[in-house]
Amino acid sequence: MNAMETPEMPAVFDGMKLAAVAAVLYIIVRLLNLKSPTASPDLLYQDTALTRFLLKSCTLLTKEYIPPLIWGKSGHIQTALYGKMGRVSSPNPSGLRKYLTMPDGATATFDLFEPLAEHCIGDDITMVICPGIANHSEKQYIRTFVDYAQKNGYRCAVLNHLGALPDIELTSPRMFTYGCTWEFGAMVNYMKKTFSQTRLIVVGFSLGGNIVCKYLGEAQVNQERVLCCVSVCQGYSASHAQETFLQWDQCRRFYNFLMADNMKKIILSHRQSLFGDGSKISKLREGFELSRLYTATSLMQIDDVIMRKFHGYKTLKEYYEAESCIRYLNNIHVPTLLVNSLDDPLVHDSLLTIPKTLSEKKENVIVVLPLHGGHLGFFEGAVLFPEPLTWMDKLIVQYSNAICHWERNKPQCSDVEQTESEPM
Repeated sequence: MNAMETPEMPAVFDGMKLAAVAAVLYIIVRLLNLKSPTASPDLLYQDTALTRFLLKSCTLLTKEYIPPLIWGKSGHIQTALYGKMGRVSSPNPSGLRKYLTMPDGATATFDLFEPLAEHCIGDDITMVICPGIANHSEKQYIRTFVDYAQKNGYRCAVLNHLGALPDIELTSPRMFTYGCTWEFGAMVNYMKKTFSQTRLIVVGFSLGGNIVCKYLGEAQVNQERVLCCVSVCQGYSASHAQETFLQWDQCRRFYNFLMADNMKKIILSHRQSLFGDGSKISKLREGFELSRLYTATSLMQIDDVIMRKFHGYKTLKEYYEAESCIRYLNNIHVPTLLVNSLDDPLVHDSLLTIPKTLSEKKENVIVVLPLHGGHLGFFEGAVLFPEPLTWMDKLIVQYSNAICHWERNKPQCSDVEQTESEPM
């Protein structure tokens, strides 16, 4: 009997091994999203002479975006690599740090990088750049983009979010918030006064996208000498994002926890400046709110306990509604490029209704929705190893170049478009 049973055991065992291997492969395929196709970005825009010119001149808008084959179709891996690694072979552009004293005593800083080549139209063009949450000019993704922009003839001014640089002490009981435009506005005004002939291209990443759009929409004067605005991976409305950021769908709750933990470290590193005498939140010493900061597990809790109080908001709802750019988007009249990847684990699909609706109302808006890219990832590469430059870096510069050409040759461009549209 034993002799009859033994031949069956290896067959059963091999079947179990095959099933296990198949299960693992299935999980890998699902996690890496390997079955997802590559495609050109979804574009939402109105048919105008400008958009037709941009679609012809900016080929990345209509070209297939191909992420690294093995892992690039996973928004989580793209996001994780951006967050952990930043960029590959990141350059180290040489800039000059500038200090600006704000009316409330805060010291805003930004880094200024001069162009390394002549611009494609020969003009003086400056990119004013606002990084993502708690970021600054020394982050690798900023350094990579700045280096590329410099080599394409752009001067770059990069805001360092108030309190984000570990070696710069706060000089007032306040740090950066979700939508405070004071420091960015001070940097822009400095550039306009110092370089009287320069024209500006406004660029914002993630939280920085919210700030630059809000800044432009706050007052018409803010759009003077601005050629265009580019926003990448922002969420448009903190009020709408609040609920989605507490959901476990796409692991947003986990990302929320990690970002909150980083914010706690930054806040506590400036504890004396923020919670000392004269602070708007000095009562933390007398109550239990500091302990609430220690136990916070989400950005919303930190915003409620600390961040909203820097500007005197009574409730978290009031803070989010006042600091979100959604209220100001309709006031922006310069050409605007809004980029969000469809697999961004931080930005819920429902938030993309905001730019989509805006593109139906505003002729100056193009919404770009690539299928892959994660949150500020957008890596490119053949199989495994990504290239130093990302699709995002190249898109921003290509779009900016196209806008500059349009502004330089606007009458001729319009005439060409009109001639091509006439029937033979």
